[in-house]
Amino acid sequence: MILKSKLSFWQIINMNVGFFGIQYSFGLQQSAVNPIYDFLGASPDELPLLNLAGPLTGLLIQPIIGALSDKTWLPKWGGRRKPYFFIGALICSIALFLFPFSSSLWMAAGLLWILDAGNNTAMEPYRAFIADKLDEEQQATGFQAQSFFTGLGQTLANVSLFIFPILFVGTTGKLPTWVFASFFLGAVCSIASVWWSSHTTKEIPPSNEELLQMQAEKVHVFTPFLDIFKAVRNMPKVMWQLALVYLFQWYALFCYWQNSSKSIALSVWNTTPQQNGKLYEQAVSWTGLVNGWYNIVTFLTAFGLAYLAKKYSARYVHFVCLLLAAIGFLIFPHITNKYLLFPAITGFGIGWASMMGIPYLMVVSNIPKERYGVYMGIINMMIVIPMFIQTLSFGYILKHFLHNDPRQAIVFAGVLLAIAAILTLFIKSNQKKSQVRADHNLS
Repeated sequence: MILKSKLSFWQIINMNVGFFGIQYSFGLQQSAVNPIYDFLGASPDELPLLNLAGPLTGLLIQPIIGALSDKTWLPKWGGRRKPYFFIGALICSIALFLFPFSSSLWMAAGLLWILDAGNNTAMEPYRAFIADKLDEEQQATGFQAQSFFTGLGQTLANVSLFIFPILFVGTTGKLPTWVFASFFLGAVCSIASVWWSSHTTKEIPPSNEELLQMQAEKVHVFTPFLDIFKAVRNMPKVMWQLALVYLFQWYALFCYWQNSSKSIALSVWNTTPQQNGKLYEQAVSWTGLVNGWYNIVTFLTAFGLAYLAKKYSARYVHFVCLLLAAIGFLIFPHITNKYLLFPAITGFGIGWASMMGIPYLMVVSNIPKERYGVYMGIINMMIVIPMFIQTLSFGYILKHFLHNDPRQAIVFAGVLLAIAAILTLFIKSNQKKSQVRADHNLS
């Protein structure tokens, strides 16, 4: 067994810089893709289906990439996880560059599928990278460093939606010119940040025993699917408990991201994309600032949450953070003063900092180290399955129960987050790694 050496704070930062580019891309998906759909003529109840790419690619790609990376060691290409970072980042950069050239609704939707495929290929091994490289004492800092870069990357993406319309006026093709600037910057950030992390951080090589086991195992097209099935069958109880929390948590977040711009347009500007396109552009720009603010809160609070999780309990930290996010969502759509949206969304910023790191602390000590990749992929399945359910069900709910009112969609999201917060209190993490490994070896 190869012992993990302690890393300095700045070494942990360097290894996570690549998460910045990934999250810039994700920030554009959150705040810019749905307005682009609006500019291209989508109706509100079509948006959930148009966003199907995110959950479906995550459901298929992340666990497969995780299972493959567990069985990969390519020293010439960086090691176990880094080859997947680079491939994913390259796909992201190409899709981001092409996205503003979308001339139709379905062209944009198709490029979103490619973009999400790249994002998921790059993001999944990053979670396992932290577990591979850092010991238990430093894992909280490692995972919350990813929360920090989530906030920073998405802040830049959202602020660009406010600044670039001022700098780049007019339209190019069917879309505003600022869309091109935001997405081109994302294409550069995606590949450059992943290159930096790959260049500055070496992976820990597998032991001789692990290498022999990799060489002995025959890998075929069904291998990742068999690995996923075995891992789910032997999944520790704490992951099933987290899955229930995630069902409500991530359904709620998709409701917010799909409806935040239209909610602000109605509550503050009293307009819709169809009524006044110019006013709606102002609402979209302001949404970029609002979402940028909650991401600023995320990177300002990320390392503080790591400290609290180590001092008290990851479960209680996540409960409080989800509760603050729920309160923010319940207040948000009733605000008519655009400046008061910032304090309302602050609670979600704290909640987002927790969501991107703290839950991994609850489960990582229960996962066998040789299966970090596949189990991190399964955790992502727990994220995308609620999103998949949301894309299929929420259009009907919004149309028939919430009167196609995006403000009511945000309130609905707040209620779901409150339920998720309560369910978090029932999570009990078993710290005995040896038992998990023993159970796994019985498969």
